[in-house]
Amino acid sequence: MARITGEDLIDAAITEVFDAVADERNEPRYNPRIVRAEMLTHEPVGAGSRFVAEPKGMGARGRMVLEMVEYQRPHRLHNVICSSYAHAHGTLTFAETDGAAHGCGGTWAMRLVGPMRVLTPVLVFVGPRWERRNWVDLKNYLEGPSR
Repeated sequence: MARITGEDLIDAAITEVFDAVADERNEPRYNPRIVRAEMLTHEPVGAGSRFVAEPKGMGARGRMVLEMVEYQRPHRLHNVICSSYAHAHGTLTFAETDGAAHGCGGTWAMRLVGPMRVLTPVLVFVGPRWERRNWVDLKNYLEGPSR
């Protein structure tokens, strides 16, 4: 298992940041590495919600299913993600600091499965960069002029 963390300060209301992250359908708007995401369960988003997302360049083979196992708006999410090549679970926390939402990637535990499993130790090196990039992309999206 590789442990991955990341965080950033985002100048937006804590509820706006939480809601953007909690609804996986938003991820293609700020993460260029996700080309599509859809909700598999009924509205509203909450504990038990399930989504499917497709990473860029992976097609159906890369299909990831995300299940939200904990939903404490606007402070905490716990997600489980499974795909044909990886399993991950992580807790994301959100706290307000001087009017800015502080989004924290928390701790993700991730492992590769199948033939890819031998590369799991590599995640220790590349995972933090991916996580950091996700938070920076979210920050740019929520703080950008198009919002």
